[in-house]
Amino acid sequence: MSSLLPEADTVSPRNILFIGGTGVISAAAAERAVALGHRLTILNRGRSAGRPVPDGAEVLHADIRDTEAVREVLRGREFDAVADFISFTPGHARAGLEMFRGRTGQYVFISSASAYQKPPNTLPIRESTPLKNPFWKYSQDKIACEEMFFEAYREQDFPVTVVRPSHTYDRTKIAMVGGWTDIHRMRAGMPVLVHGDGTSLWTLTHSRDFAKAFVGLLGRPQAVGESYTITSDEFLPWNQIYRLFARAAGVPEPELFHVSSETIAAHSKELGPNLLGDRSHSVVFDNSKIKALVPDYKATIPFADGAREIIDWHDQHPELQVVGEDFMELSDRLYEWSARGVAGR
Repeated sequence: MSSLLPEADTVSPRNILFIGGTGVISAAAAERAVALGHRLTILNRGRSAGRPVPDGAEVLHADIRDTEAVREVLRGREFDAVADFISFTPGHARAGLEMFRGRTGQYVFISSASAYQKPPNTLPIRESTPLKNPFWKYSQDKIACEEMFFEAYREQDFPVTVVRPSHTYDRTKIAMVGGWTDIHRMRAGMPVLVHGDGTSLWTLTHSRDFAKAFVGLLGRPQAVGESYTITSDEFLPWNQIYRLFARAAGVPEPELFHVSSETIAAHSKELGPNLLGDRSHSVVFDNSKIKALVPDYKATIPFADGAREIIDWHDQHPELQVVGEDFMELSDRLYEWSARGVAGR
């Protein structure tokens, strides 16, 4: 363990609470926190078995939306840092303020890089980039949560730190719009839908890389009142992301076809907000602020390796290879539509 985490001997153990703890981001952070010797407590409902809690972490079961149940299991406890992975609305944020005011030295709210201005006026995106997303309610709610927390910091000294991850993945998450359905289409020799012209730039961050920076800022008083972007420094065009998945899946050259995000959104209310509010825009991030706070932070897992890890995991778990009939139909319909458009030119 020490060879993988040479800094572990120099880290002072902190008393940390994770609200959540078994998601893509939080599970990797929990594993690292325990490996570094922190005293980690995980509070969740105990309903997720996909990502196990690391040995050495204490687990408390309560629904964070049940205020009285949470107060009971946390009675008398205080923490150096509380990390909130599952607040998505202003109501959730308000409950967090009321629950943890006066009982933690730092409250880390996990927001989203999708809250940054869309489309961005300048690249790279920094913490000073305005927060504005007119397309996606998820992002608008995260912005509203941030505003509530920072107001509480200014007026009540509530010790908030905001973290904005972008597209963070682990071996269970396929980054393409169609998920496993796109892998199925590649392997079957079927055309695969790519939004836009495939040249917009995207940043994908492995959860293990994210965890290095995230755990590094926990319990740091200089992080209170601040916001931090945490992503990889690697950015790739979407065409390349799809080709890396294809290569990992054993498909030398997939047949990709392109349809504008606006057209996809017009055909799919489910996909539209995420495409128009996030994926259709080029995103390149400046991570200098988090690197100044956590000097040893560096994302080291290239997405070429991440794609292989994802495909290997799904090949070992055929029960996860779910082909979505709705997305199959949408892909076929838009392929025919695009082919007619090309033929009519």
